[in-house]
Amino acid sequence: MLWIKSLHIVFIVSWFAGLFYLPRIFVNLAMVPPGSEAERARLLLMARKLMRFTTLLAVPALVFGGWLWMGYGIGRGPGNGWMHAKLALVLVVLGYHHGCGVLLRKFVAGGPMRSHRWYRWFNEAPVLLLLAIVVLVVVKPF
Repeated sequence: MLWIKSLHIVFIVSWFAGLFYLPRIFVNLAMVPPGSEAERARLLLMARKLMRFTTLLAVPALVFGGWLWMGYGIGRGPGNGWMHAKLALVLVVLGYHHGCGVLLRKFVAGGPMRSHRWYRWFNEAPVLLLLAIVVLVVVKPF
């Protein structure tokens, strides 16, 4: 079980590293001056590659987490309300990940963008989500 738990943690950390950095690229894309096509193309290439890589990292993170939950029974049974809250937050993280993909497609299509300030605030969400999930797993408040 400790090997599975270790792999789960490594892939979660890697997945979140991508979720921390991808919106930062969005900030830079929103700040590209008009006519700077080379800069825009380079940032879009980086964002597309990071999105693919981040998605690939999410899959084993979820598989190993499911294995711990279903295979070893971690977080099941009475007194494990923290796991229900954690799973709800994992769904929010998946929605955030999907939202990053939607935003990336809008950037690629050249559609309307939000301000760089909006993307800076958007970039804070995975930090708060990770903080809440770690507290739930370590403290198990309910």
